[in-house]
Amino acid sequence: MIGIIVQEGEPIDRALRRFKKKYERAGILREYRRRTAYEKPSIKNKMLHQRAARRQHRIQEEQG
Repeated sequence: MIGIIVQEGEPIDRALRRFKKKYERAGILREYRRRTAYEKPSIKNKMLHQRAARRQHRIQEEQG
């Protein structure tokens, strides 16, 4: 569980910003989306291959 301690006299918007940063870094939203939407194994493999191909393409463009 994520939490922050709000300092005395600290503006609420600054505390909220700190909380949002922690929330993003922890990857909670990503994990939630991953768990709620079921992906068939064939679709998951297809997406992994597409990501790998894009990554390789990007690497080749940077080198040449």
